[in-house]
Amino acid sequence: MPRPYPVPDALSKPFWDACNQRRLMVQYCTVCNRKQFPPEPVCGECGWGFHLSWLETSGRGTIQGFGVTYDTRTRAWAEYQPFNNVVIALEDDPAIQFPSNLPGVPAGEVPIGAKVQVDWLEVTPGQLIPEWKIVSRPSAKPRSAARSGQR
Repeated sequence: MPRPYPVPDALSKPFWDACNQRRLMVQYCTVCNRKQFPPEPVCGECGWGFHLSWLETSGRGTIQGFGVTYDTRTRAWAEYQPFNNVVIALEDDPAIQFPSNLPGVPAGEVPIGAKVQVDWLEVTPGQLIPEWKIVSRPSAKPRSAARSGQR
């Protein structure tokens, strides 16, 4: 079964179009200077929607935490289990967090604090999604999900 893929709507279409150009974008409110993701119809801070635009990010971040899925109910993910569920804090604004499965990293062996860079995965012809790859590891040993109490 193929991996799930996004079905853009009017609100998310600029994000997914940018992904297909290998650019990681977030919404930006020009009234209060706030970045936000996922896309919303209004700014989560000031409530204005007329002043929302899109801003390209550096595509860099830090691994903040993770869990491991051992028994998914989503059939399309069953063949990949167990798999990581990683939280990436964006370098441009750590309050913005992206999910990732961190392809290539064994389940439960996620190095908390590692620096990551966005990478692109084609999930269906013509549709890229952001994924992340490790570019530098912290000096401490990786924590496994079982040892860190996350499961």
